[in-house]
Amino acid sequence: MEDKRTSRKNHSGAKDVIQGREMKKQWETQCTQKTISLLSPLGTIQVSGCENGVHTIQILMDVAPAERSPERPLSCVVNDRPAETSPELQRCVDWLQAYFSEPRTAGSLPLPAFHHPTLQGDAFTSRTLRVLLRDVKFGETVSYKRLAEMAGNPRAVRAVGGAMRRNPVPLLIPCHRVISSSGQSGPYMRGKGNHLKQWLLTHERQRGAD
Repeated sequence: MEDKRTSRKNHSGAKDVIQGREMKKQWETQCTQKTISLLSPLGTIQVSGCENGVHTIQILMDVAPAERSPERPLSCVVNDRPAETSPELQRCVDWLQAYFSEPRTAGSLPLPAFHHPTLQGDAFTSRTLRVLLRDVKFGETVSYKRLAEMAGNPRAVRAVGGAMRRNPVPLLIPCHRVISSSGQSGPYMRGKGNHLKQWLLTHERQRGAD
């Protein structure tokens, strides 16, 4: 027989998930989103957003990451874009292009506004992602445990992992810099993009040393 407390907890969790999906749907239907496609060293990256800010960044993993070579600088170029885009989307494109080709300049560029429900309010996920963005800089890494402490809940190590999986704007909010306490890189993009995480960490170590 199922424990009543467990049943209530599971019901509450399922209700939260449903409410979260409804909130996301309502949030996005209020916006006119446009998408810019870029060809990057990681393959195609799609940036979607509206006048209020960037909604999502998707790494499509359609090709193997490019090899780094000191003789051939990396590039990130626009492949497809709508006739008109918002200033926030353009800021995102500018930042991504700098991150791959001239990473030392990326830190001085303004970040776009974010307009995704996951990044609003003071829930643990949004708070953790904001702390990561603010405090873990280019070329640095942080453990899941340490990030939980920085976000105000030292016991929430598993919740930090969940927050990284729900990050709607990877690269801009650098969830690839969060690694395990053992020093292993840990999963990326639900385990499907572990090779991309290794590439990004190596890219930042090498370019940070230039």
